[in-house]
Amino acid sequence: MSRPSYLRFRQPGAIFVAAALATVGALPLAGQSWYLAPVILVPLLVAVWAWRSGTDIGRDALRVRALFGQRLVPWKQVAELVPDAKSRVSAHLTDGNLLRLPGVYARDLPVIVAAATGTPLERPAAAEADAPDAQ
Repeated sequence: MSRPSYLRFRQPGAIFVAAALATVGALPLAGQSWYLAPVILVPLLVAVWAWRSGTDIGRDALRVRALFGQRLVPWKQVAELVPDAKSRVSAHLTDGNLLRLPGVYARDLPVIVAAATGTPLERPAAAEADAPDAQ
C-alpha cells in the first residue's frame, strides 16, 4: 500500500540558517559557565522548528506540523482558506476555530486548490490572449 502524496510547504530556509549561525555564536557563551549552558537551547529549538514546521496538503486532508506534534485536518472540516494582512494563510474550520497554516502564503492558494481537488493548473484565458503568437 503506497503512502498518500502531499504537497509540502515549509518555513523559508533562511530561518534555519540564521538559527544554525546563532547556535554557533552561542557556543562560547554557553561554554563559559554551567548556568549559561541552557542559552544554547534557544537557537537549537528555533532551528528544529524551522526544519520541522510547515503544512502538507493532500487530496483528503491537510497536515499542520509544529515543533512538537502535528494535526491532521480532513478537508470536510475546512470551511475556507483565508489570507491575512501579511499574506499568510489560515484555515477557518467548520467548528469556528482558526488554524494558521505555517509556510503557506496567499500566492500558494491556487496550487493548494489544484492539489486538493486533483485538477491540474491551467493558464488563465487572459494570459493566453496576451501571449504573442509563435510564428
